[in-house]
Amino acid sequence: MQTGAQHDTAQLARRLGFWSAVGIVIGVTIGSGIFRTPAVIAGRVPDPMLMLAVWLLGGVISLCGALSVAELAAALPQTGGWYIYLRESWGRLAGFLFGWAELVLIRASATGAISTVFSEYFLRSLGYDPSAYERATDYVAALTIVAAAAVNIRGVQLGAAVAGASTLAKFSALAALVVLSAALGAGAGASGAHFTAAAGSVDAGLFGLALISVLWAYDGFADVSFAAGEVTRPGRNLPRAIIAGTLAIAALYLAANAAYLYVSPIEQVATSPLVAADTMQAIFGPGGVALVSVVVAISTFGALMSVMLTAPRVFFAMAADGLFFRRVAAVHPRYGTPYVAIALAAALGVVFVLTRTFEQLADTFVLSIWPFYGLAIAGLYRLRRTRPELPRPFSVPGYPLLPGIFVAAVVYLVANALVSDPVWTGLTFLIILAGVPVYYAAFRSVRSP
Repeated sequence: MQTGAQHDTAQLARRLGFWSAVGIVIGVTIGSGIFRTPAVIAGRVPDPMLMLAVWLLGGVISLCGALSVAELAAALPQTGGWYIYLRESWGRLAGFLFGWAELVLIRASATGAISTVFSEYFLRSLGYDPSAYERATDYVAALTIVAAAAVNIRGVQLGAAVAGASTLAKFSALAALVVLSAALGAGAGASGAHFTAAAGSVDAGLFGLALISVLWAYDGFADVSFAAGEVTRPGRNLPRAIIAGTLAIAALYLAANAAYLYVSPIEQVATSPLVAADTMQAIFGPGGVALVSVVVAISTFGALMSVMLTAPRVFFAMAADGLFFRRVAAVHPRYGTPYVAIALAAALGVVFVLTRTFEQLADTFVLSIWPFYGLAIAGLYRLRRTRPELPRPFSVPGYPLLPGIFVAAVVYLVANALVSDPVWTGLTFLIILAGVPVYYAAFRSVRSP
């Protein structure tokens, strides 16, 4: 007998082509990070060349991960992305723990952080200082999450179109910021002397924490895999979209940070949470602030749209697999979208954005999700040994070295976080491990249909 959930889950159609997939990769990744974290990173690594080195290192790590996950995405092009890779590599418990972490920590932290930056820049574009209106910033962020969820419930193509349009706007705006800073920055005090190394050494622990902030900005390079079941020709389009999007993002991030540092010394960047707006103010005055603030608001709203488009598919896939409540797998009878999963993700995001700061949300997100990234990429070795019959339209180049670099980077990230901030890091991992008894109590005996 076919259950309602089984009937519903069969209805997600493949509607997203290559450029839509690239738009999702860039749209999810270029969100709040490049506009908000440079100040955090400059504070942790107060040396301009080392700051750029952290961004470059983050790009290399993300590219290694992108090349590795491209093989997994092409071999297992199913809705759910990382959840599918973990389940197939390490079993149902690993897949469930990822979904559990998505539910209680990961996705709520992501939507909260992105919507917070949207709200800050939106208020700045209206002439208000967001630091003087903290509660208003939180409320605007919460309303933005609700709006993004409503659009994505209306339809995957509408959500992808909005995300794609904002992706073009923010990519163009960042490129324009780089060009204008190089061309006109000299008249606003820009100088190559700002790249001179600072006196003194940088703490290795702070360098590791800065890397966490950088990886928040790069995160999203494989989020399109969450919607793999809706991508056309997935064996070809998924790997190409993931790799092309990641390369474009890494180049743009390095150029944008170089522009920030060219216009302002690193001490000033460290005290500038809205660094893109402050850079444009230095060059063009108040008019530049208003313009870039509007563009960044569009950028972060587009990222939120992309997150709402991709992430709820994890809950959808888990419910269809018997590892979550069946109702969550329901597909809207008219719009053909996993509307319950989207609404659930939005509700959790609202709770988080009203109770935590941006820095707390971003660090929690990275510490919650990157260990699962490392485990999934490590599973690539296991799948090659245990599932040699899997079709692999794309194989990661440089195997086994490139996946190993990514896994080693994740191990370093976790170890450094445990040493530098043992209390919060330990608490984060305890919340994730709390999913183990939940799995054994409620889902261990439930089999996939």
